[in-house]
Amino acid sequence: MQVSSFFGLQTALRGITAQQRALDVTSHNIANASTDGYSRQEVAYAASSSLRLPSGTNSGGGAWLGQGVEIEQFRRLRDSFLDIQFRAQNTTAAYDETAAKGVRRALDEFNEPGEEGLNTLLERFWSSWNDLANSPSDVSVKTAVVGHATTLVTALNGLDSRLSAVQANATSEYATLTTGAQNPIQPIADELALLNGQIKSLTGAGQSPNELLDRRDLLLDRLSEYGRVTVTDLGTGAIEVDFGDATNPLVSDGTVDWPQALTNPGGKLEALLTVQANLTSYRADLDAFAANLATTVNTAHTAGGGPAFFTGATAGAIAVNVTAATIDSGTGTTTGANDIARAIAALSNGTADGLYATLVSRVGHDVSVAEATATSSDALRNTIENRKLSVTGVSLDEEMTNMIRFQRAYQASSRTMSAMDEMLDILINRTGRVGL
Repeated sequence: MQVSSFFGLQTALRGITAQQRALDVTSHNIANASTDGYSRQEVAYAASSSLRLPSGTNSGGGAWLGQGVEIEQFRRLRDSFLDIQFRAQNTTAAYDETAAKGVRRALDEFNEPGEEGLNTLLERFWSSWNDLANSPSDVSVKTAVVGHATTLVTALNGLDSRLSAVQANATSEYATLTTGAQNPIQPIADELALLNGQIKSLTGAGQSPNELLDRRDLLLDRLSEYGRVTVTDLGTGAIEVDFGDATNPLVSDGTVDWPQALTNPGGKLEALLTVQANLTSYRADLDAFAANLATTVNTAHTAGGGPAFFTGATAGAIAVNVTAATIDSGTGTTTGANDIARAIAALSNGTADGLYATLVSRVGHDVSVAEATATSSDALRNTIENRKLSVTGVSLDEEMTNMIRFQRAYQASSRTMSAMDEMLDILINRTGRVGL
């Protein structure tokens, strides 16, 4: 096959076209430098197939002559391993952050240490019995005992009510995120199924839908905040997405199955379940404190045949059952008897105080551990995200460098075409016209 005189023009044209497309991609990258979830793209080049020259010629016969460059694809830069790492850590960090916020809310309700905290109110209650032991017949002192007791149980009732509200909020938030009409998981799943169909169709036609793939990966990243995400490539461009410990896949090709029952989903959803369990445990310990307080005080107060000082055996139900007129300071009818008052005052720093102090210490420890863990998890997530962005993110400095490089290559190919044009002009328009 003879080589056309216009062969060089075509080769230069391929070079111009290739550099033009590279500049287009660079412009696209720059425009999306701040777009959430966008993956940097680049042009993948390959040398065009060579042209074999016929043998026996004086123009390189038997050799292979290159025909320039071709664009193989517009490649999306992505590291699937970093995607898996990020989603796993995003799930962990979301769990730790939500769990830390939950126990912090619980600790804030105790108001410890503080003037209105139960610890201070309990000290005042015991102290009022000491005052009564010193003045067993003083009605004003008895009134003060009833007042301190009422303040104590009111605060105890209120603390239980507030802890119940924190628990109810966690329960409500979990329901909103999973089965509520505006739950965020359903629209993510629906869009993933829609993208599966579009990507499968375009991939089957030999195309590379980079922006659709970016959108799908972004949705998977967002989904991983709520629970564990496991992605399986179905080999057609579509994927299957397993969520938490749900029995069925959340998304399989174009099919969505949500809501489903979850017990150990990971992420924010599991943290909300953990917060509910923690609050149940905290309130049980608070009930144990209230029961011990009521039992020990009632045992001492009824020793002389008087009424129970407290009624109720839980933090939410405990109440004062006496008035200044029905408080017993001592057993028998002897004026000035104070053995009951002394016995109750001696309960200070006893079992009830220990139970409450242990509860506050436990909640404080849980908060300290949870917040430290959340800080560590967030730092690790940021580290992985930065590594991920080093692959997928757009560097404006790098893009400007590429733009200059592609511009120079475009100019060089253009200059080559101009040189070929001048040669052909001489060949076509001036050959055979010497001396005319």
